[in-house]
Amino acid sequence: MAGESTAYLILDVAGTACALPREAVAEVLPLPELQVAPASGGWLLGLVNLGGRPVPVLDLAALLGLRDASAGPGLYAHLILARDRSLAWLVDRVADLKTVTPDAHRAADPEASLNGCVASGLVIKDRLVPALDPERLLTHAERARVEGLARAAAARLSALPDPASA
Repeated sequence: MAGESTAYLILDVAGTACALPREAVAEVLPLPELQVAPASGGWLLGLVNLGGRPVPVLDLAALLGLRDASAGPGLYAHLILARDRSLAWLVDRVADLKTVTPDAHRAADPEASLNGCVASGLVIKDRLVPALDPERLLTHAERARVEGLARAAAARLSALPDPASA
């Protein structure tokens, strides 16, 4: 609704401040050990097992072209679990949670970012922070491949006996 403030997570992504709408996030997690998937590479780091469900982990810095994909995560890296829990984004750090009023938004040119993933600019303490649209971080083809990898990993996992029920 017009006039309402919106909460954003302020992220450090390879030294670049970015914002992600709080409503797009289920949880912020410390970086656990990742399972490297056969199709991992580039910005797809691997999978994290969350309650017996494999969740793909995407390196947001590599995806946005801010860092080479071969650079490993730092000591304070966080995983941001998407609201639908279908994937997680690796960031260098979740720095803050800010509530932003509508007048702090600046229009963004959809042609100026990969797949139009920058929804707007946010004026926060005299700096302009790009606000990411999580629905546009992946193309439809990329999302389909990542979801296919997660389904294949879940099928492999379900084919194994559950040691907890033994």
